Order: sequence, then structure tokens, then C-alpha cells
Amino acid sequence: MRTHDAKRVEIIIEAPMEGRLTGALTAAGVTGFTVLPVLGGSGRSGTWSREGQVGRAGMVAVVCLIRPERLEGLLEAAFAVVERHIGVVSVTDAQVLRAERF
Repeated sequence: MRTHDAKRVEIIIEAPMEGRLTGALTAAGVTGFTVLPVLGGSGRSGTWSREGQVGRAGMVAVVCLIRPERLEGLLEAAFAVVERHIGVVSVTDAQVLRAERF
């Protein structure tokens, strides 16, 4: 089966910032993403969970699959929202089956 190159971008951010982030992504031309709840984790400040250590609303993960040539615009839009807040942005190589959807 033929696959096509893509980039998978995962942005973990405070839940109250979700609307600003997804709005910025949409304005940057991102046509699809998935928002997932984050249960907890560990980082430079130690362990945390969604029950209080990171605000009342917790954190969410916004996952996007995008064509490689559109990555820079997505990152610029995401970083404008994330840079002054708690968050992590990661990019990995991916393969998709239906390139026309991205």
C-alpha cells in the first residue's frame, strides 16, 4: 500500500488555551486536528496530574497531521500562542495513506 510523507505535530497546553490554539491553527490553514485530555506527566518541575497541580482544567494535547510543506506556518501559529504558557510542542515524521486529506 502506498504511503505519503507527513508531519505529526503534538502540542500539549493548558486546557484554557485550547480555543486560542485551535483558532490560531485554523487561521493558519490547518484543516484538521484532534484534541485529547492529558491525565498527567512529569517534567522540569516534577510530576503533575490533572487533579490540581496544573490549574483546575488541566492540560490537553492537540494533535495535527500535516503536509511537510505546511509545517512552518503551523509552528509559527502554534508558537505565538504557546510561547508564554506552559506547553510542549513536538514534531515527528509520519506516513499517511490518504494524502489528499492533509
